[in-house]
Amino acid sequence: MAAKLTRRYQLKYKICISGAADTGHCAIDAPEKAEQLGREIARRGMVLVTGATVGIPYWAAKGAKEEGGIVIGLSPAASEAAHKKSYKLPTDYHDLIIYTGFEYSGRNLLLTRSSDAVIVVCGRMGTLNEFTIAFEDGKPIGVLEGTGGTADELRDIVKRMHRGPGRIVYSKDIKELLDKVISEIDKDKKGRVNNRYV
Repeated sequence: MAAKLTRRYQLKYKICISGAADTGHCAIDAPEKAEQLGREIARRGMVLVTGATVGIPYWAAKGAKEEGGIVIGLSPAASEAAHKKSYKLPTDYHDLIIYTGFEYSGRNLLLTRSSDAVIVVCGRMGTLNEFTIAFEDGKPIGVLEGTGGTADELRDIVKRMHRGPGRIVYSKDIKELLDKVISEIDKDKKGRVNNRYV
């Protein structure tokens, strides 16, 4: 009986979608791809984690919720009132929003560290910040190429930084990218921590 309960109530993988709040410079289909990615995360029984913001993370949250998934947001604001009024951020398509009060840079740290992996879709400077935090922490990172912005620059950036490949996987295909990301998370669950097995 205990074994059945253990299998049935295993912790779900938490996937952070990192991407541009302003999608004006993204590939024209980037919002649609973000929504498809959110749907696929939900279909696989994983939890979507976002920065509780507009743009790419919002579209991913919409897709996940419409597919019946769970979405958790981490807000830069200290309260729901500040989230809505000061930051002008949405609350729909989320099951739970945690109000960090740490503004964007502090929120980004909590966002990436509370997730099992980070997937980059399009992106601007904030996305690059989340990427570098995840890279330094040895997190699995997926990059959905062909979506514009940061996502399409990362191969070159990583190559030019002379720090090795990290735990980054790339693909233009959503399902293939998720398969690769899950494979990296599985390594963590088997005892790998920050690129070392313990």
